[in-house]
Amino acid sequence: MSRKLVIFGNGLGMSLNPAHFALTSALEDIWVREGFLNLEQQQLIERCLGRIGPPQREDELDLLHQAVTHCKSLNLIGDGDIHWLNEYGQSFPEITATYIHKVATKLHNYDGVLPQAFEEALVDFVRETKSHIATLNYDRLLYNSFIDNGIVNGYNGSLIYGMLNRGFSADALERKFDNDFGYYLHLHGSPLFIESEGSILKLPRDQLDLDRDIPSKHIVLTHVKHKPSVIAASHALSTYWDYLQFALSEAEEIILFGYSGFDEHLNILLKPYLKNIPLRVVEWSGAGEQDEREAYWERCLGRAIVVERLENISDFVAWQ
Repeated sequence: MSRKLVIFGNGLGMSLNPAHFALTSALEDIWVREGFLNLEQQQLIERCLGRIGPPQREDELDLLHQAVTHCKSLNLIGDGDIHWLNEYGQSFPEITATYIHKVATKLHNYDGVLPQAFEEALVDFVRETKSHIATLNYDRLLYNSFIDNGIVNGYNGSLIYGMLNRGFSADALERKFDNDFGYYLHLHGSPLFIESEGSILKLPRDQLDLDRDIPSKHIVLTHVKHKPSVIAASHALSTYWDYLQFALSEAEEIILFGYSGFDEHLNILLKPYLKNIPLRVVEWSGAGEQDEREAYWERCLGRAIVVERLENISDFVAWQ
Protein backbone atom coordinates (compact mmCIF):
# COMPACT_ATOMS: atom_id res chain seq x y z
CA MET A 1 0.00 0.00 0.00
CA SER A 2 1.52 3.31 -1.11
CA ARG A 3 0.12 5.91 1.25
CA LYS A 4 0.28 9.49 -0.02
CA LEU A 5 -0.67 12.94 1.20
CA VAL A 6 -2.93 15.05 -1.01
CA ILE A 7 -3.39 18.72 -0.09
CA PHE A 8 -6.34 20.42 -1.79
CA GLY A 9 -6.59 24.16 -2.34
CA ASN A 10 -9.38 26.30 -3.75
CA GLY A 11 -8.48 25.30 -7.31
CA LEU A 12 -10.79 22.29 -7.23
CA GLY A 13 -13.87 24.44 -6.71
CA MET A 14 -12.61 27.08 -9.14
CA SER A 15 -12.26 24.43 -11.84
CA LEU A 16 -15.98 23.64 -11.55
CA ASN A 17 -17.59 27.01 -10.85
CA PRO A 18 -15.23 30.00 -10.66
CA ALA A 19 -18.11 32.43 -10.18
CA HIS A 20 -19.24 30.69 -6.99
CA PHE A 21 -15.81 29.95 -5.53
CA ALA A 22 -14.21 33.35 -6.14
CA LEU A 23 -13.38 34.74 -2.70
CA THR A 24 -13.95 38.33 -3.85
CA SER A 25 -17.55 37.53 -4.80
CA ALA A 26 -18.27 35.78 -1.50
CA LEU A 27 -16.83 38.68 0.50
CA GLU A 28 -19.04 41.13 -1.41
CA ASP A 29 -22.19 38.99 -1.27
CA ILE A 30 -22.06 38.77 2.52
CA TRP A 31 -21.16 42.46 2.82
CA VAL A 32 -24.40 43.49 1.13
CA ARG A 33 -26.54 40.71 2.64
CA GLU A 34 -29.76 42.27 3.89
CA GLY A 35 -30.09 42.43 7.66
CA PHE A 36 -26.48 41.60 8.47
CA LEU A 37 -23.85 44.36 8.65
CA ASN A 38 -25.15 47.81 9.52
CA LEU A 39 -23.56 51.01 8.22
CA GLU A 40 -21.47 51.60 11.35
CA GLN A 41 -20.06 48.07 11.28
CA GLN A 42 -19.21 48.40 7.60
CA GLN A 43 -17.47 51.71 8.27
CA LEU A 44 -15.29 50.19 10.99
CA ILE A 45 -14.18 47.45 8.62
CA GLU A 46 -13.61 49.99 5.84
CA ARG A 47 -11.29 51.97 8.11
CA CYS A 48 -9.15 48.86 8.46
CA LEU A 49 -9.09 48.45 4.69
CA GLY A 50 -8.29 52.10 4.03
CA ARG A 51 -11.02 52.38 1.41
CA ILE A 52 -14.77 52.15 0.82
CA GLY A 53 -16.42 48.78 0.21
CA PRO A 54 -15.91 45.15 1.24
CA PRO A 55 -12.61 43.30 1.44
CA GLN A 56 -11.57 41.72 -1.84
CA ARG A 57 -8.60 39.53 -0.93
CA GLU A 58 -7.02 37.92 2.10
CA ASP A 59 -3.99 40.18 1.85
CA GLU A 60 -6.24 43.17 2.63
CA LEU A 61 -7.13 41.76 6.04
CA ASP A 62 -3.90 42.57 7.90
CA LEU A 63 -5.06 45.69 9.76
CA LEU A 64 -8.53 44.20 10.28
CA HIS A 65 -6.98 41.23 12.09
CA GLN A 66 -4.91 43.58 14.26
CA ALA A 67 -7.96 45.67 15.14
CA VAL A 68 -9.90 42.57 16.15
CA THR A 69 -7.00 41.36 18.29
CA HIS A 70 -6.71 44.70 20.09
CA CYS A 71 -10.47 44.86 20.70
CA LYS A 72 -10.38 41.36 22.18
CA SER A 73 -7.57 42.40 24.52
CA LEU A 74 -9.42 45.52 25.66
CA ASN A 75 -12.60 43.50 26.17
CA LEU A 76 -10.71 41.20 28.54
CA ILE A 77 -9.73 44.12 30.78
CA GLY A 78 -12.91 46.12 30.29
CA ASP A 79 -15.35 44.70 32.83
CA GLY A 80 -17.16 47.22 34.99
CA ASP A 81 -19.06 50.46 34.54
CA ILE A 82 -16.26 52.07 32.54
CA HIS A 83 -15.04 50.30 29.40
CA TRP A 84 -12.18 51.06 27.05
CA LEU A 85 -14.46 50.57 24.05
CA ASN A 86 -17.93 51.71 23.04
CA GLU A 87 -20.53 49.13 22.06
CA TYR A 88 -19.28 48.96 18.47
CA GLY A 89 -15.72 48.28 19.59
CA GLN A 90 -16.83 45.67 22.10
CA SER A 91 -18.84 43.78 19.48
CA PHE A 92 -16.31 44.23 16.65
CA PRO A 93 -14.50 40.88 17.14
CA GLU A 94 -17.78 38.96 17.17
CA ILE A 95 -19.31 40.69 14.14
CA THR A 96 -16.06 40.29 12.19
CA ALA A 97 -15.83 36.58 13.05
CA THR A 98 -19.47 36.18 12.00
CA TYR A 99 -18.75 37.93 8.70
CA ILE A 100 -15.82 35.60 8.01
CA HIS A 101 -17.93 32.56 8.93
CA LYS A 102 -20.72 33.60 6.58
CA VAL A 103 -18.19 34.04 3.76
CA ALA A 104 -16.90 30.51 4.39
CA THR A 105 -20.49 29.25 4.54
CA LYS A 106 -21.24 30.92 1.20
CA LEU A 107 -18.28 29.10 -0.35
CA HIS A 108 -19.19 25.83 1.37
CA ASN A 109 -22.85 25.70 0.32
CA TYR A 110 -22.35 24.78 -3.31
CA ASP A 111 -24.95 22.43 -4.76
CA GLY A 112 -22.76 21.00 -7.52
CA VAL A 113 -20.95 17.67 -7.36
CA LEU A 114 -17.60 16.30 -8.43
CA PRO A 115 -17.29 14.98 -11.99
CA GLN A 116 -17.98 11.24 -11.94
CA ALA A 117 -14.61 10.12 -13.30
CA PHE A 118 -12.72 12.39 -10.90
CA GLU A 119 -14.76 11.25 -7.91
CA GLU A 120 -14.54 7.54 -8.69
CA ALA A 121 -10.77 7.67 -9.20
CA LEU A 122 -10.20 9.64 -5.99
CA VAL A 123 -12.55 7.53 -3.86
CA ASP A 124 -11.03 4.27 -5.12
CA PHE A 125 -7.53 5.63 -4.49
CA VAL A 126 -8.30 6.70 -0.90
CA ARG A 127 -10.16 3.48 -0.13
CA GLU A 128 -7.30 1.35 -1.43
CA THR A 129 -4.36 3.29 0.04
CA LYS A 130 -5.90 5.16 3.00
CA SER A 131 -3.89 8.13 1.86
CA HIS A 132 -4.12 11.29 3.91
CA ILE A 133 -6.27 14.17 2.65
CA ALA A 134 -5.74 17.75 3.80
CA THR A 135 -7.84 20.73 2.75
CA LEU A 136 -7.21 24.47 2.69
CA ASN A 137 -10.56 25.38 1.12
CA TYR A 138 -14.15 25.60 2.34
CA ASP A 139 -16.15 23.81 -0.33
CA ARG A 140 -18.09 20.66 0.54
CA LEU A 141 -17.31 18.79 -2.67
CA LEU A 142 -14.86 16.38 -1.04
CA TYR A 143 -16.71 16.26 2.27
CA ASN A 144 -20.01 15.23 0.70
CA SER A 145 -18.32 12.69 -1.55
CA PHE A 146 -16.33 11.10 1.27
CA ILE A 147 -19.39 10.75 3.49
CA ASP A 148 -21.67 9.51 0.71
CA ASN A 149 -19.08 6.92 -0.37
CA GLY A 150 -18.23 5.71 3.14
CA ILE A 151 -14.69 7.11 3.10
CA VAL A 152 -15.58 9.10 6.22
CA ASN A 153 -17.67 6.81 8.42
CA GLY A 154 -16.34 6.81 11.96
CA TYR A 155 -13.77 4.09 12.54
CA ASN A 156 -15.36 2.03 9.77
CA GLY A 157 -14.16 4.46 7.11
CA SER A 158 -10.80 4.98 5.45
CA LEU A 159 -10.26 8.46 6.93
CA ILE A 160 -11.03 10.05 10.28
CA TYR A 161 -10.93 13.66 11.42
CA GLY A 162 -11.50 13.51 15.16
CA MET A 163 -15.15 14.45 15.37
CA LEU A 164 -17.25 12.37 17.77
CA ASN A 165 -20.88 12.82 18.82
CA ARG A 166 -19.65 14.77 21.84
CA GLY A 167 -17.39 16.96 19.72
CA PHE A 168 -13.81 17.14 18.54
CA SER A 169 -11.31 14.94 20.33
CA ALA A 170 -7.59 14.82 19.62
CA ASP A 171 -7.53 11.40 21.29
CA ALA A 172 -9.92 10.11 18.62
CA LEU A 173 -7.19 10.59 16.02
CA GLU A 174 -4.87 8.11 17.70
CA ARG A 175 -4.52 4.76 15.98
CA LYS A 176 -5.38 1.94 18.35
CA PHE A 177 -6.26 -1.73 18.03
CA ASP A 178 -4.23 -2.13 14.82
CA ASN A 179 -6.23 0.56 13.00
CA ASP A 180 -4.46 1.96 9.95
CA PHE A 181 -6.88 4.69 8.86
CA GLY A 182 -5.68 7.83 7.14
CA TYR A 183 -6.37 11.39 8.22
CA TYR A 184 -8.76 13.97 6.83
CA LEU A 185 -7.29 17.25 7.99
CA HIS A 186 -9.23 20.51 7.67
CA LEU A 187 -6.10 22.65 7.92
CA HIS A 188 -7.93 25.96 7.58
CA GLY A 189 -11.06 24.86 9.39
CA SER A 190 -14.64 24.38 8.31
CA PRO A 191 -17.82 26.46 8.69
CA LEU A 192 -19.38 23.28 10.09
CA PHE A 193 -17.22 23.59 13.24
CA ILE A 194 -18.94 25.51 16.04
CA GLU A 195 -18.35 26.19 19.73
CA SER A 196 -20.81 24.81 22.27
CA GLU A 197 -20.26 24.78 26.03
CA GLY A 198 -16.52 24.53 25.70
CA SER A 199 -16.56 21.83 23.01
CA ILE A 200 -16.01 22.00 19.26
CA LEU A 201 -19.00 20.40 17.56
CA LYS A 202 -19.76 19.73 13.91
CA LEU A 203 -23.07 20.88 12.51
CA PRO A 204 -25.03 18.37 10.43
CA ARG A 205 -24.63 19.19 6.75
CA ASP A 206 -28.24 20.30 6.33
CA GLN A 207 -28.10 22.78 9.24
CA LEU A 208 -25.46 25.14 7.86
CA ASP A 209 -27.02 28.18 6.21
CA LEU A 210 -26.46 31.91 5.97
CA ASP A 211 -29.23 32.71 8.43
CA ARG A 212 -27.15 31.38 11.33
CA ASP A 213 -24.92 33.95 13.05
CA ILE A 214 -21.83 32.01 14.13
CA PRO A 215 -18.74 33.94 15.32
CA SER A 216 -16.44 31.07 14.46
CA LYS A 217 -12.93 30.59 15.85
CA HIS A 218 -12.21 27.81 13.38
CA ILE A 219 -11.93 29.60 10.03
CA VAL A 220 -8.51 30.66 8.72
CA LEU A 221 -9.49 33.51 6.42
CA THR A 222 -7.08 36.37 7.04
CA HIS A 223 -3.75 37.84 5.92
CA VAL A 224 -1.21 35.04 5.51
CA LYS A 225 1.06 36.34 8.27
CA HIS A 226 -1.75 35.99 10.83
CA LYS A 227 -2.86 32.50 9.82
CA PRO A 228 -0.51 30.69 12.25
CA SER A 229 -1.98 32.60 15.21
CA VAL A 230 -5.55 31.75 14.16
CA ILE A 231 -4.56 28.10 13.85
CA ALA A 232 -2.85 28.13 17.25
CA ALA A 233 -5.98 29.58 18.88
CA SER A 234 -8.13 26.63 17.73
CA HIS A 235 -7.67 23.28 19.45
CA ALA A 236 -9.02 21.44 16.42
CA LEU A 237 -6.93 23.25 13.83
CA SER A 238 -3.70 23.13 15.81
CA THR A 239 -4.24 19.39 16.26
CA TYR A 240 -4.74 18.97 12.51
CA TRP A 241 -1.44 20.74 11.86
CA ASP A 242 0.29 18.46 14.36
CA TYR A 243 -1.10 15.45 12.51
CA LEU A 244 -0.08 16.95 9.18
CA GLN A 245 3.51 16.43 10.27
CA PHE A 246 2.71 12.82 11.11
CA ALA A 247 1.03 12.40 7.71
CA LEU A 248 4.14 13.83 6.05
CA SER A 249 6.31 11.33 7.91
CA GLU A 250 4.23 8.47 6.45
CA ALA A 251 3.67 9.75 2.93
CA GLU A 252 5.53 8.23 0.00
CA GLU A 253 4.45 11.12 -2.21
CA ILE A 254 2.89 14.56 -1.74
CA ILE A 255 0.38 15.95 -4.23
CA LEU A 256 -0.51 19.64 -4.08
CA PHE A 257 -3.81 19.92 -5.91
CA GLY A 258 -5.24 23.29 -6.91
CA TYR A 259 -3.05 25.07 -4.36
CA SER A 260 -1.81 28.59 -5.04
CA GLY A 261 1.42 28.36 -3.08
CA PHE A 262 0.51 31.52 -1.15
CA ASP A 263 0.37 29.99 2.34
CA GLU A 264 3.92 30.46 3.56
CA HIS A 265 3.23 28.63 6.84
CA LEU A 266 2.45 25.50 4.83
CA ASN A 267 5.41 25.91 2.49
CA ILE A 268 7.79 26.23 5.45
CA LEU A 269 6.42 23.04 6.97
CA LEU A 270 6.73 21.10 3.71
CA LYS A 271 10.30 22.07 2.82
CA PRO A 272 12.25 19.74 5.15
CA TYR A 273 10.26 16.70 3.99
CA LEU A 274 10.92 17.35 0.31
CA LYS A 275 14.50 16.14 0.64
CA ASN A 276 13.18 12.58 0.83
CA ILE A 277 9.59 12.67 -0.48
CA PRO A 278 8.66 13.33 -4.12
CA LEU A 279 6.10 16.07 -4.71
CA ARG A 280 3.77 16.84 -7.59
CA VAL A 281 1.82 20.01 -8.19
CA VAL A 282 -1.43 19.68 -10.16
CA GLU A 283 -2.69 23.06 -11.32
CA TRP A 284 -4.63 24.96 -13.97
CA SER A 285 -2.69 25.50 -17.18
CA GLY A 286 -3.92 29.10 -17.30
CA ALA A 287 -1.77 30.02 -14.30
CA GLY A 288 1.23 30.64 -16.57
CA GLU A 289 3.75 28.99 -18.87
CA GLN A 290 5.41 25.73 -17.85
CA ASP A 291 8.86 27.22 -17.21
CA GLU A 292 7.35 30.14 -15.29
CA ARG A 293 5.37 27.83 -13.04
CA GLU A 294 8.28 25.51 -12.41
CA ALA A 295 10.40 28.50 -11.40
CA TYR A 296 7.58 29.81 -9.18
CA TRP A 297 7.24 26.52 -7.33
CA GLU A 298 10.98 26.21 -6.90
CA ARG A 299 10.94 29.63 -5.22
CA CYS A 300 8.03 28.56 -3.00
CA LEU A 301 9.41 25.21 -1.92
CA GLY A 302 13.15 25.49 -2.38
CA ARG A 303 13.67 22.72 -4.91
CA ALA A 304 12.70 21.65 -8.41
CA ILE A 305 9.09 20.45 -8.52
CA VAL A 306 7.11 18.34 -10.98
CA VAL A 307 4.29 20.58 -12.21
CA GLU A 308 1.37 18.95 -14.04
CA ARG A 309 -0.84 21.52 -15.76
CA LEU A 310 -4.35 20.78 -17.03
CA GLU A 311 -6.93 22.90 -18.78
CA ASN A 312 -9.35 21.69 -16.11
CA ILE A 313 -7.85 20.03 -13.05
CA SER A 314 -11.11 18.19 -12.33
CA ASP A 315 -10.13 15.95 -15.27
CA PHE A 316 -7.23 14.59 -13.21
CA VAL A 317 -7.41 10.89 -12.30
CA ALA A 318 -3.74 9.83 -11.96
CA TRP A 319 -3.66 9.52 -8.17
CA GLN A 320 -1.71 6.28 -8.09
